[in-house]
Amino acid sequence: EFNCRMGDPETQPIMMRLILAGCAAGLSFAGDHDRAHQALEAGEIQSLRQILDTVERDHPGKVVEVELDQENGAWIYEVKLLRSDGSRLKLDIDARNGQVLHSREKEKR
Repeated sequence: EFNCRMGDPETQPIMMRLILAGCAAGLSFAGDHDRAHQALEAGEIQSLRQILDTVERDHPGKVVEVELDQENGAWIYEVKLLRSDGSRLKLDIDARNGQVLHSREKEKR
């Protein structure tokens, strides 16, 4: 179930970044959204809410950006967080099972 509503204050910033990321990359957001929704309905990926619940539990900080991309046939959530100390954390998460594939931390500027 795709539970992100533009009017929801919790998901509005994330959805705006998803839309802007798609536009910046020259992607057809509607087509990409349809493919992602089909993958979710087919049980191929976890919902954004499931991913965010896990991220928020395991990685303290504020989620500032989320992207869902298909790389080499695999769906990957890219989640960027801002930590309380000002550092940033980027996680690449397997959308199928929620496993963190890569993490990169950037020091506070």
